[in-house]
Formats: sequence, C-alpha cells, structure tokens
Amino acid sequence: MNSLSLAVRDSHTMLRRNLLHAWRYPSATLNLLLTPIMMLLLFVYIFGDVMSAGIAGGGADRSDYIAYIVPGILLMTVGSTVIGAAVYVSMDMTEGLIARFRTMAVYRGSVVVGHVVGSVLQSVASVVLVGAVGVAIGFRSTDATALEWLAAFGLIALFALALTWIAVGMGMASPNPEAASNMAMPLILLPLISSAFIPAGTMPGWFRPIAEYQPFTPAIETLRGLLLGTEIGHNGWLALAWCVGLIALGYRWSTAQFNRDPM
Repeated sequence: MNSLSLAVRDSHTMLRRNLLHAWRYPSATLNLLLTPIMMLLLFVYIFGDVMSAGIAGGGADRSDYIAYIVPGILLMTVGSTVIGAAVYVSMDMTEGLIARFRTMAVYRGSVVVGHVVGSVLQSVASVVLVGAVGVAIGFRSTDATALEWLAAFGLIALFALALTWIAVGMGMASPNPEAASNMAMPLILLPLISSAFIPAGTMPGWFRPIAEYQPFTPAIETLRGLLLGTEIGHNGWLALAWCVGLIALGYRWSTAQFNRDPM
C-alpha cells in the first residue's frame, strides 16, 4: 500500500472516530447549537418589531427582519459549532491520545484531518438544523436559483473550513480543554459586532469599519445576496479573501503546533 493510500485510510479512520464520538455524545453539539437558536428566537419574537426599524429605511416588519437575520444566524452557527473542534483537539493533545498514536503506524496528519473534516461536516449539519428552525418561523428564499443555493452551500462549507482550522490551532495552543473553549469564544462574539442583526451602515462612524471588514460581515452579506437577492458588491471577494487567509493561517498555525511534539 503506497503512502497516499495509507494517508486516506488513516484519515478516514480518524474522521470516523470523531463522528462516532459526536454521535455518542450529542449533548456537546446540542449545547453549542442552543446559542444561535436562542438568539434567533430572541431577536425575532422579542426584539423583532424594534430591530426591524433599523433595516429597509425603517419600513420593514417582523417578516422582513426574519429574512434579514437568518443568514447571519446561519454563519453564527458555524462559529458556535467549531468551538467543539478546539475542545476535542485539546483533549487529544492533553490526555495522552497522541502519545498512543506515536507507537502505531499511523499517518502523521490523519489526526488533524479527521478533526477538520469532522468539524466541517458537523457545522454543515448544524446549519441545516438551524435553517430548518428559520424556515419554521417564516424564513423564505423564493428568488434564489439552484446555482445560487449551491453557491450559498459552498460559501457556508468554505467558511466552516476556515473557522475550523483556526479552532484547531486554538485547541493545540491551549493547555486544557477549558482554556480551548475560552480561547475560541470570539468565534461566537464576532457575529454580535457584525451586520448579523443590524446593517453596518447604522452603526457609529468610528465603529463601522470594524463591523464591515471583520470576517463575518462580508460572508453574511454575500449569503444574503445569494439567498435574498440583495446587493453583494465587494463583499463576495472580501468573504473569499477572508476564508483563504484564515485557512492558510490556521493550517500553518495548527501544523506548527502539531509538529512540535512529533509522532
């Protein structure tokens, strides 16, 4: 068996291990899903009438606000879900599992690959679940074509891959799972200062550039454009640039941390 076949086999084994772990202990994933679902219900049913005054020149109603907020909540779900990757990676690094793999003929990068691919799959599944909640409360995307839906799905998967690599780096840099969870908290907090809940243009002038050019806002605006037909403008290129940059940064950071203690 050549090296490529070994890499694929061992990576598949590690992916299966991570998915089985998530299946057997679903409470961790469900706990991470509670934040975006609760935020969705809170802002739609408690603050919906007030928050809708901040979009469409103040002429929007609750149904318009549902359409506005759901794309932001979907990407917030990705940020919430990948925190699990940081925690699980830290557990593997601190509880002796990596030391056991050193004694086995295991492809070196398969542990990281298993975590990354497993986290992306869990993120996509979580987005589908939260999207179903959005549809149940009134979200509709009647104007999006099949190609736009495919592009939206690709954007979510790419964004999940980017955040997962950053989360894996955080997990490897943390001394324990609790610290990894705390280090990854910005992945939940960043959507709160993006255009997820109100347009960036309504924010104070000194704060607006922070909201407009952080990773979440371009991705959210691009997703809105694909699903709702709003103007995408330069946000598509910004979202792509953020994703590629975060993937490169997370990959280099993760591999550097992983290679410090060779298997």
